[in-house]
Amino acid sequence: MKELKSMEAKYYYKKLEAYKESKTLVIMIYKLLRGFPREETYALCDQLRRAVVSVPSNLAEGSGRTSAKDQAHFIEMAFGSLMEVDCQIEIAQELGYISSNELNDVTQQIRQVAALLSGMRNKALERTL
Repeated sequence: MKELKSMEAKYYYKKLEAYKESKTLVIMIYKLLRGFPREETYALCDQLRRAVVSVPSNLAEGSGRTSAKDQAHFIEMAFGSLMEVDCQIEIAQELGYISSNELNDVTQQIRQVAALLSGMRNKALERTL
């Protein structure tokens, strides 16, 4: 029974608001990518997929780390990937692959995730003091 409790604790990242909101961002990006031109399949589309999936993935990986310093590191990695998405989605709009409204929706979601990640990082770093 103790092992089961220990395993459940390891999956706490699924309850994190940042994890949930970053998965929402993944879905938003994947839906937008359906409308990109075929020639972008192995260029910008791949870059966006990798970057956006990296956000919740780094949160999950960091949650498995025992030290607050390691957890903060993975939160920072997630934040870096989020900034990649922000840059790439802006480029996609400038290339005419998405509308200004779509860019605004994604940017709003990015800001929400960024705020959550920032709070998580600050809490993790406080635990290192």
